[in-house]
Amino acid sequence: NDGYSDPTLTDCTFANNSAEYGGGFYNTTGSAPILTKCTFSGNSATQGGGAIASLNNYLFGPVLVDCLLSGNTAPLGGAIYNDDTNMMLTDCTFSRNSAGYEGGGFYNLTGKPVLNRCVFTENRSAQDGGGMQNDAGSPTLTGCIFANNFAGDEGGGICNEDNKAPPLN
Repeated sequence: NDGYSDPTLTDCTFANNSAEYGGGFYNTTGSAPILTKCTFSGNSATQGGGAIASLNNYLFGPVLVDCLLSGNTAPLGGAIYNDDTNMMLTDCTFSRNSAGYEGGGFYNLTGKPVLNRCVFTENRSAQDGGGMQNDAGSPTLTGCIFANNFAGDEGGGICNEDNKAPPLN
């Protein structure tokens, strides 16, 4: 998804796909897709975002509503890798995703994603941020649940770097 495209996807399944970034879905350059009731399972990436990678999108980003991200893998962001994107996620579930380094469920390098009522459960990272790793961005989390996530080093639920603790409401 590139070049200011804004597709709407509903009840779609992305399963067992692989790529360098965004094994299931890749988003960049001013695009703002809307994904509703989509399932991402068993996808993988060799760099980031087993299910979804969203990069260099600045003021834009994907909108995910009531999506399931389960069993995806990548070195950074087992399910989602976010860099310079303002994603919005509502009522999404991150379950059993795995990162070789950081961000078992969600890896936020930069950007200002907004997560409302999302559930992170049984996600794993070898190093930091079993549920979510936040490096230099400013996410906002409201009504989210982090349960039974694991990190090999720091932050089983959430790990924040560079003094960027997200507002938790």
